[in-house]
Amino acid sequence: MKTDNSARTLWMAQTAILAAVIILMAFTPLGYLRVGALSITFLPIPVVVGAILINPAAGAVLGGVFGLTSFAQCFGIDPFGTALFAISPILTFILTMVPRILMGLLVGLIFQALVKIDRTRVWSYAVASLSGALLNTVLFVGGLVWFFGNSEYLRQFGDSILAILGVLITVNALVEAIVTMVIGTMITKALSKVIISRNTQNF
Repeated sequence: MKTDNSARTLWMAQTAILAAVIILMAFTPLGYLRVGALSITFLPIPVVVGAILINPAAGAVLGGVFGLTSFAQCFGIDPFGTALFAISPILTFILTMVPRILMGLLVGLIFQALVKIDRTRVWSYAVASLSGALLNTVLFVGGLVWFFGNSEYLRQFGDSILAILGVLITVNALVEAIVTMVIGTMITKALSKVIISRNTQNF
């Protein structure tokens, strides 16, 4: 019982620290790089770190925190999010939350699968970190097109779905993928010997 309580307390403490990092980044220049109406986000990094070093459940929780901060950006902070919120607040909430929760969960599961065949864990850290950025982009943009693809606002980025995807993905996805993979790998590798989760296989 004491061991279970200690493990639970450790899990909560580690997750809370990374959640605080997400909130700090979200409302400072550390979290977003504004490019016109669009934003390049670096918030997947702490989500990836938690999913890898703690467990998939922590990744999902941190993804939810990421989603909540993204939704908060829709209240006049981020032009793109504000425009989507004006079209449909409910769909915007779903769009900002679900992809990020799934991203955190899946990154943790991907890492757990990779470490079974990668004894050095170096490639596991890199691939799992990269998957965070890619999943964030694919899930978010997929939901964006599904929910708002026919809206006049989104149509200003192109006359077809492919044209819209080209504008939304090209620069954003490349920068996010590189930054998340490099920094995520460095942090997880450096902290792996310090932060040891007792619940790696539980989620």
